[in-house]
Amino acid sequence: MKKARANGLPPKGDAGPVTRFFSPVTRWLFINLLGFPGSLVLCGMLNRVRIYGRSRIPATRNTLLLANHQSMIDSFPIGYAAFFPRNTVRTYLTPWNPAAAENFFGNRFLAWVFYQFKCIPVARGRRDLKALNRSVRALRTGTMVLFPEGTRTRDGSVGRGRPGPGMVILQTRPCVIPVTIDGMNSILPIGARIPRVGKRLSIYFGKPIDYDDLAAQGISRETAQKIVDRAMERVSRQRRVIARVRPVRRG
Repeated sequence: MKKARANGLPPKGDAGPVTRFFSPVTRWLFINLLGFPGSLVLCGMLNRVRIYGRSRIPATRNTLLLANHQSMIDSFPIGYAAFFPRNTVRTYLTPWNPAAAENFFGNRFLAWVFYQFKCIPVARGRRDLKALNRSVRALRTGTMVLFPEGTRTRDGSVGRGRPGPGMVILQTRPCVIPVTIDGMNSILPIGARIPRVGKRLSIYFGKPIDYDDLAAQGISRETAQKIVDRAMERVSRQRRVIARVRPVRRG
């Protein structure tokens, strides 16, 4: 408990009773009055954005968006592209998302702010079972964005995913949407603190993944890895589709 408090987190990483009581209001205000305008300016006004396949996403609870990882803030453009403005009324549609504890939960104020943005703290460098269990609970009653690669790319390529998200899938059996984001590594590359402008950003939502044959094999690390491998193959294939349909620069 002392360690959690030293990191600016409430005991066990959970919010206190006052924060929980006011969170329906404060969370709506943060997400819609701060988060959306920020994402709109960054991705919709200062950079050129194309979104594909949005109609494929069901507006239901227990929907998981599995995406490749290019920047520290990937979950925000993905979440808004998928569900805004429906999430202003059906607030459960605003996705939960993992966030590196050392970057987003470094003190009590940051922990409170990113709790409002539905972030789940994840410890670096080890299997975080607490984060996995929180993800399972959150997904069952809402939506979520997860990044199976676990780390950001430097060159835009799609790497192999880790089995953790597969374990979440096996325990919750959600509708899994493969998501490819392309261009955030140019807007906010590793090491940068200020987003760049004038770049291209593409977000591709694929058809739901059928994993019933794998889930029938039971809950195991091997099965979880197979599900993630299937999802990341789709994410990689969608990146090639984006490359084919990307507008050609003129001049």
